[in-house]
Amino acid sequence: MDHRAETLRAQGALAVLRCAHRFPGITRAEAAGRLGLSSGSAADIMGRLREAGLLAETAAPQTRGRGRPTSALVAHPEGPLVAVVDISHATWTVTTAAIGGALAPAPVHRHLGLPAEAVLPAVRDALRDLHGPRLRAVGVAIPGTVHGHTVVEATNLRWRGVDLRDLTDLPLAVGNDASLAGVAEALRGAARDASVALHLTVEVGVGGVVIVDGRPVLGAAGAGGEFGHLPFGDRERQCPCGAWGCWDLEVDGRAMARHAGREAPEDPRAYAERTLAAARGGDPAAARVCRVTAAALGRGIGALLNAVDPAVVTLGGLGADLLDVAGPALRDGVRRGAMAWRRDELPPVLPAALGSTGPAIGAAESAMALVLTEQLLTPPATRRR
Repeated sequence: MDHRAETLRAQGALAVLRCAHRFPGITRAEAAGRLGLSSGSAADIMGRLREAGLLAETAAPQTRGRGRPTSALVAHPEGPLVAVVDISHATWTVTTAAIGGALAPAPVHRHLGLPAEAVLPAVRDALRDLHGPRLRAVGVAIPGTVHGHTVVEATNLRWRGVDLRDLTDLPLAVGNDASLAGVAEALRGAARDASVALHLTVEVGVGGVVIVDGRPVLGAAGAGGEFGHLPFGDRERQCPCGAWGCWDLEVDGRAMARHAGREAPEDPRAYAERTLAAARGGDPAAARVCRVTAAALGRGIGALLNAVDPAVVTLGGLGADLLDVAGPALRDGVRRGAMAWRRDELPPVLPAALGSTGPAIGAAESAMALVLTEQLLTPPATRRR
């Protein structure tokens, strides 16, 4: 076979691999139709991928339509994996994902706000336990500003200038947790197939991302999406980031405590959860606090609608909880923040479909993008070292 024919064949195999990852459980016939392949080409490609230990086939669900039975494309039981590290403001997990994106179960570890030098060795050990020929890349989600492989600043973790390349010698993708959750929602969640989506996650502060045609808009240095540091708050109030008037301070447990006349809580996330639970239980004071906080979140969303013009807005973390507990106040805030001409056709504001797994799923997607390349189809013995 000449070089051109082999290149085309590799490109077809890679397209099938990516299709099987993007649409878990897609049938061979559906993949062939989506990619413009003949049934013979699809069968030939699948034979090659099966032999290489990359994809397998299982019986597809029966349908009432006519035609030959077809098979569903699934991850090969010995196929490539990526490791996924999800570090939140209080916990960390290490797990794996296969082609198709499903995350394996994993224990949750608490780090209790310890510095990076106390947390990362345990993460590194957990990754080392996963090492094997199937593991091809690592994705990391972290609640902070990321530039390349460096956590420039994770304000609530009090981590600054932390280089994560020492975690592994495998290809590494690092991203802000809220941005990665937005990627996950656009590919597999509530914003799936939206041309332009805005995702916001409220935990301790608010972060997010704009997704255009399934791709995140992260800025020149990869540090975009720090929406919580827009000056949508009280300009006389200083944020831990060093700026004044940050939106972060208006939408989480710190704001809830302030509205309740209490001191700033040591754990803003836990305080917010207690306040939301009290509001759901009928406590009028807690309900009022949630309405005020939800309105502040909504006004900022309205301003971002003016700037970004998304087709859909998805909310994760406490944002989804505020939408549930104080939806009318949040939506009224959106209307007040939006330009008048937008108010008759505001985009839907939806809870994130993937919940707390969003950052890990997004990290898995980023890592798998490093794996699903033509190099994956090159036999190990012939790869360039």
